[in-house]
Amino acid sequence: MRLLGIDPGSRVTGFGLLEVEGKHSRYLASGCLRLQAEAMPQRLGEIFQGMSAIIKEHQPEAMAIERVFLHRNADSALKLGQARGAALVAAVHAGLLVYEYSPNEIKQAIVGRGHADKAQIQHMIKVLLNLSATPPADAADALALALCHAHHQQYHQAVNLPVLPVSHPRGRGGWRHYKPE
Repeated sequence: MRLLGIDPGSRVTGFGLLEVEGKHSRYLASGCLRLQAEAMPQRLGEIFQGMSAIIKEHQPEAMAIERVFLHRNADSALKLGQARGAALVAAVHAGLLVYEYSPNEIKQAIVGRGHADKAQIQHMIKVLLNLSATPPADAADALALALCHAHHQQYHQAVNLPVLPVSHPRGRGGWRHYKPE
C-alpha cells in the first residue's frame, strides 16, 4: 500500500510517501510545497493543485493528516484549518481514504513519547526509514504521519480491528469509535 502523509501549512506544506508491505515501510519521496502567492485564496489553490499533482504522480491509496488542534492564536488556527481543508479536498477528489492522527499520537508512534520536538522527529524519521540525510522539518512531519498510519494499521491488523478512515460512515477513524456491524 502506498501512503501519503501531509503536514499542511499556510506557507509550507510538507508531504511524504511510503510503500508499506506488511511490517516494512519503504521511503518513496518527500518534499515541501513552498507557497508563492500572497493572498490566502491563491495559496489554498496552490495547495490543492500541488497535492493533486503529487497524488497523480505517485498514486497513493490513502492519506494521513494531522487532526485539527487548537492554537493559542485564532488567526493561525484558521489559516492552518484552511490549508488542511485544501489538502483534504485534493485527497477526497482523487478517491483516497483519509486518516487523522493527533500530534501526540504521531509523536508517540515515531519517538515513543507524545511530547517530542521537531528535531527528535527528524532524527527518528532518518533512522526508521534509513535515509542518508535528515529531511526538512515539514517533510519529516509528513513522513511521520504516513509512518504513524502504517504502525496503527499493523497494530490493528494484529488485534483484528479495522482502521476506519474519517470518511467512513461508521466511525471517525479509530478504535475508540469502532462499532461492530
